Amino acid sequence: MAPRHDKNRHRPARRRPADRRPGPARSAESERVQRAIEDAIGGGEIIAVGVLHLVRNTIVSALSGAQNVGAELGAAAVTAVRGSIKAAYSIGGDLGTVAREAIRGTVTAAEEIGGDLSGVARSAARGAVKATGDVGGDVAVAARRAVEGTVVAAKELGVDVRGLAQSAADGALEAADRIGGAASQAVRSTLSGTVAGVKSLIAEGTTASPPRRQPRARKRTLRPAAQTSPSD
Repeated sequence: MAPRHDKNRHRPARRRPADRRPGPARSAESERVQRAIEDAIGGGEIIAVGVLHLVRNTIVSALSGAQNVGAELGAAAVTAVRGSIKAAYSIGGDLGTVAREAIRGTVTAAEEIGGDLSGVARSAARGAVKATGDVGGDVAVAARRAVEGTVVAAKELGVDVRGLAQSAADGALEAADRIGGAASQAVRSTLSGTVAGVKSLIAEGTTASPPRRQPRARKRTLRPAAQTSPSD
């Protein structure tokens, strides 16, 4: 009797979306940060433990064994902050408070594992404003809270407060300018004043980039038809 052939034996397994290899922008460490944040918030840990400790512990745990902390930290910071804000939105949390504490936890984690604080503050603030805009929140409040969280972390760590606050403001402004329109103007107005005791984080004379104008379609002018004489 001839052996039976299983049609599915040699068929390659189909990859699920979660099994796809992450691109350069999202490493294995960033994936772990995202899963940890989502699991913790889904389980209510964000309320019990607090965003600050949750974000700090998650980033430190994910990146402690990373070969290149500098390259991984920026992506992990953005993932943690954006994940916290979006998850908080889903449970009706205060997005501004979450943004402030998430960035505070991110900067603290960066100090603990030896990362670049300026780059982390900038990336985290950019992620906070972008995530807040994505869910329809107040991006000006997110920008202010991002700078506040950065200032608190800088004071706790004993590092340059003004320099770190400026990095966070730059990141928030980058995200706001990408959103454009009223969002960009609101963030610029907010950061032009005093935030957490730091004055004027927007350089004088800088304005939002004007929106690009679409080129107007040329109007085609119809030439009058050549008149023919009766003799033609």
